[in-house]
Amino acid sequence: MKCTREWCDPPGDIEGGYCDRCGSPPVAEFSAATAAPRDLASSGPRTGTRRSSTTRAAGAGTGTGTGSGGRRRVELPPPEIQDVADAVLHSPSIPENKRFCGNPSCGQPVGRARDGQPGRTEGFCPKCGHPFSFSPKLAPHTLVGGQYEVEGCLAHGGLGWIYLARDHRVGFWVVLKGLLSNDNIDVIRSELRYLAEVDHPNIVKVYNFVEHDDDPYIVMEYVRGSTLRSTLESRKAANNGEADPMPVTHAITHILEVLPAFSYLHRQGLLYCDFKPDNVIRTESSVKLIDMGAVYHVSDTTSAIYGTPGFQAPEIADTGPTIPSDLYTVGRTLAMLCTDMRGFHSTYARSLPPPTEVPLFAQHESLYRFLVRATAADPDDRFQSADEMATQLNGVLREIVAADQGAPWPEPSTTFTAELRSGSVELGDWRALPAPLIAVDDPAAAYLASLTVAVGDPDEILEVLALAPERTVEVQLREARALIDVDRFDDADTLLSEIAVADPWEWRVAWISGLTALARADHDRALAEFRSVYATLPGELAPKLAMGYAAECAGDEAAAAHWYDIVSNTDPSFTTAVFGLARCHTRLGDIGGAISAYERIPPTSSSYVDAQIAKTEALLDTRGRAVSIDDVVSAAAVVDRLPLASEHRARLTARVLGTALEIVQAGSPDGDDDLPVVLGCSLNETDVRFGLEATYRRLALQSPAGAERIALVDQANRLRPRTVL
Repeated sequence: MKCTREWCDPPGDIEGGYCDRCGSPPVAEFSAATAAPRDLASSGPRTGTRRSSTTRAAGAGTGTGTGSGGRRRVELPPPEIQDVADAVLHSPSIPENKRFCGNPSCGQPVGRARDGQPGRTEGFCPKCGHPFSFSPKLAPHTLVGGQYEVEGCLAHGGLGWIYLARDHRVGFWVVLKGLLSNDNIDVIRSELRYLAEVDHPNIVKVYNFVEHDDDPYIVMEYVRGSTLRSTLESRKAANNGEADPMPVTHAITHILEVLPAFSYLHRQGLLYCDFKPDNVIRTESSVKLIDMGAVYHVSDTTSAIYGTPGFQAPEIADTGPTIPSDLYTVGRTLAMLCTDMRGFHSTYARSLPPPTEVPLFAQHESLYRFLVRATAADPDDRFQSADEMATQLNGVLREIVAADQGAPWPEPSTTFTAELRSGSVELGDWRALPAPLIAVDDPAAAYLASLTVAVGDPDEILEVLALAPERTVEVQLREARALIDVDRFDDADTLLSEIAVADPWEWRVAWISGLTALARADHDRALAEFRSVYATLPGELAPKLAMGYAAECAGDEAAAAHWYDIVSNTDPSFTTAVFGLARCHTRLGDIGGAISAYERIPPTSSSYVDAQIAKTEALLDTRGRAVSIDDVVSAAAVVDRLPLASEHRARLTARVLGTALEIVQAGSPDGDDDLPVVLGCSLNETDVRFGLEATYRRLALQSPAGAERIALVDQANRLRPRTVL
C-alpha cells in the first residue's frame, strides 16, 4: 500500500501502519462507522437516574455514533481548500474589538484605541495588571526545536497564535500552536499530556511538544480544508453581506460526523469544552476537531476552564465541565450553522428563539425539539451522551431529508420495536403501537426476553413477573403494561408514579401512561403524554405515530394526518401510519390524498395487497368528487395485477364494473372504438353489463349460502343487457 499524503512525493510504502518515508499513518476513507470506537455497544437513549450536574465523572453512554450505519445520505459540497502559500497570513494582526485580557477572572477589553491613537498590541491590563501581547512571537523562517521551520501565521486561536511550519526531518507541513504568555504553560503541558494518546480520525493529531525562547509550542497535524466558520463567512460574502446559513441537512451532517469524536473523548475522560464553528474543519474526506486548547480532564479540578460566550453552558462556573455541558456547545453550534439567529450573543445567548421567529424551526419541529433538549437550562434535561445525541439527530435528519427530497429513509430504531400490528388496524387498538425496547444492561433483561416468547396471556404475565429474580425498573414497566391489558388502570398509574418518583427522567413512564390514557379513551391526556416523549426523543418515529393515533381517536383528522404523514413519509414500513393517513384524508374529503398515501407502501410489504385494495376503493369513492373513466381504468389495473383469491377478485371486479356502468349510463357514448378496455370489457354499456352479469354468476357459484346465491343470480339477471335470446 502506497502513502497518499500530499506532501509525500514520491509516495512511500505503508509498513507497520505508517509510511516508511514521511512517517504518516495511511489516509482511511472516512465514514461514521469507522469513526465510532469499535468497543461501543449499540443501544438507544439510556434511562435511569441522571447524574447530578455537578458530577465530573464523564462516562459516555453507548451507541453507534451517527446511527446511520456509516452511510452519508447527504452529499456535502467540496470544502474550500487553500494552497499552503495562500493559507499563511501576510500581515497577522488581531482586530481591536477582539482583544481581551487573558486572565480568566478578568476578561477586560485591552489594546483599544484611545485619544485618536491605535490600541497597543502589547502591555498590561488596566484593570488587573495581567500582561497581554497580540503580536506573533515567531517570524517566518524561524527554526523551532531544531526541526520545525516557521512559514508564517495561520490564525489566532483562543489561547494564542497558530503557525504553519515544515518538519525538516520528514518533509511535511505541521502546525505549531503557541500561547499568548508563559502564564499558560501549565495549560499547554496539560493539553499535551492528555492529547498525546488521543487517536481518532475526527480529532487533529498531536505529534510533539517543543520550546523556543522559553515559550512552549505543541506540534500538531496540519489539516487542509475550511473551518465551518469560514464556510459561513464565505456564504455571507457571496450573499452581499447578508447572513446565509448552511442548508439544514448540511449543518446536521457536519455535526453527525464530528459527534463520534465527542464520544471518543468522553470515553477517555476528556471534555472538549469549546466547540464552535471555528474549531471544526472540513477536509476532502472527513470532519475534524481542531484547536484542542480547552480540553479538560474530568479528574482536573484546578485548571482554568475555557469557553466562548454564546456557546458555553450557563452552569459551567458552578459545576465545571460535564458531558451535558459539552453537548450543550454542540446544540448551540448546530443552531448557529443552520439559522440566522439574531441575538445569538445577547437576547438568545442562553435560549432559542421561538418557531414564530425562525421559519426553519416552524418547518421542522423535530429539529427545534432537538435543539431545545440539547440546550436545556437544566443539564439533566439534556442529552447525556454523544451517542444518544447522535442517534436522535440522525432521526431528525432522516425526517428532513424524506420531507425535502421525497425519498424515504427507513432505519430500525434502537429505542422502539417495530409496530406490533401492521396494516389497517382498527381505530382504538392501541396495542398496535410500537413498544420501548428492553435495556440490555438491565439485570432482568434475559428473564423478560424469555417471558415475551413464552407467555402471552396478561394475567399469566403478571403471575410470572411476580416471580422475577429482581424487581428492576424493566420488570416494573412490563408489569404496568400488563396491568393495562387487564384493565387495571388505577394500579398501573400507581406503579408508574412510583417509577417516576425514583427517576423523573424515565420517559417510558410517559409512554405507558399514554397507552393507559388511550385504553381509557382519554385522548387529550394521551396526546400530552406522547408529546412529552417526543420532546425527549425528537428523532424517533414512534412518538409521532402515537400522537397521530391519539389525535385521530380524538377526532382531529388534520392533526393526525400531520403526524401520520411525517412517519409514513420517512419510513413506509409503518403501515399503520399509511392507513391512518389515508383514513384521515378520506374523512377530510381529500380522496386524492388517500390514494397517494396508499401508494407509499412498497410491493415488498406484507400490507401491499391490502393497501392496493384500499387504493382501489378510494379510486372509486364518490364522496366529495366525481369518479372519472381514468379512475376506473386505474382501479381496474390494480385489480388486474394483484394476486387475489377468486372470490375476492370477483367482488372487486363487480365494484369496478359497477362504477363503470354508472359512468357510461351518465353519458359515455356507445360504439366508440377508442374506449378503453377494463377487466376485459370495453367501456360501453352492453359490454359492461355482460361483464357484470358474468361476475355475479361467478360469485353465486362460489357462495355457500342458498339465499345469498339466489340474490346474486337475481342481480346477474337484472344487470344482463336485453337480447333477442
